[in-house]
Amino acid sequence: MNERLAIDPTTYVHGLDIQGLRTLQAEAAQAAGLGVFFRDTLKDGSTGPELAVIPPGIFEMGAAEPERRFGDLPQRNTRIDRAFAIGRCTVTADEFQRFEEACGFFWQDHLLRGEGRQPVINIDLTTAQEYLDWLSLETGHRYRLPTEAEWEYAARAGSRSAYCYGEHLTCSEANVGSFAPPRQAVSGWRRFLPFCVPLNRAVEVGSYPPNLWGLYEVHGNVWEFTSDRWVGPIDALSRKPAQGDWRVTKGGSWFEGARDARAASRKPRFYHELDLNLGLRVVREL
Repeated sequence: MNERLAIDPTTYVHGLDIQGLRTLQAEAAQAAGLGVFFRDTLKDGSTGPELAVIPPGIFEMGAAEPERRFGDLPQRNTRIDRAFAIGRCTVTADEFQRFEEACGFFWQDHLLRGEGRQPVINIDLTTAQEYLDWLSLETGHRYRLPTEAEWEYAARAGSRSAYCYGEHLTCSEANVGSFAPPRQAVSGWRRFLPFCVPLNRAVEVGSYPPNLWGLYEVHGNVWEFTSDRWVGPIDALSRKPAQGDWRVTKGGSWFEGARDARAASRKPRFYHELDLNLGLRVVREL
C-alpha cells in the first residue's frame, strides 16, 4: 500500500457540504495518482469497469428510528480507514462476457444473464470471485467485493437520509418494485397504489442519476453482493463472529419496494444463490 494514500480517515463526512464531499473525493484521487473516475487496462488493451475513488472517513452506518426495520443494523459511527475505488455501476453483461470468453465460462442453458449494459445476473459468489480474480490478474491490481461498510459508505456519499437523494425516492431516481411504491413515508411504510409503471426487470446501468460520488443505481435495480457474512443486528452489536454460508447484499432491486432499497437496508443471500435480481459491484484496492 502506497504511503501517500494514508489520508486522514477521521473526517466526519456528514459535516461536509456538497462541495466539501467532492473536494474530499478529488483529494483522495490525487493522492492515489488517479482521476476521480478511471478504468484499468486489461492485457488485450481493452478496459475494465469504470471506477470511482472513494475517500476515507467516518460516517453513520445503519438505520435510526423510525426508519429501522427488521434486519437493519442500529446506527453507529463507522470509520473507513483507507481510500478505495468502487465500480460506478454494477458489472454489466458485456463486461462479464470478456471473462467468459477468456476463461471458457459456460452458462447453464436455462439461466438468463442480462444483455449489453444490463447488470450481469444469475451468478453466485463462487463465480463472482472467479471474475474478480481474473480482473486482478488482467490489471495487476487487486479486485474484490466491497465490505458492507464500504458499500454503504460509498452509496451514502455523505448523506444521512434513507436514500442518497433524501428521505424519499421517486420514479426518476430508482428502479424498484411496484408492490411498495417509491414515494412513501419513512415511518409506517404505507402501501398504496404506485406512482410509477413497474418495469419488472433490471434496466441498463447508468439509467438513473448518480450520487454525489458518482455511483449509479445504488438504490434498486439489482441487489449487490458484499464480502460480509450475514449476522443479525444483535450479533453485530455483540461482535459475535459471523458464520455460515449467508452473505449480506445491499441496495434493493426492481422486484422489492423502496423500503428495501434504503442505504441501511440489508438482505441475506445464500453463497450459491442465483437470482434475476442479484449482481455485483467491484472494489479495486488503491
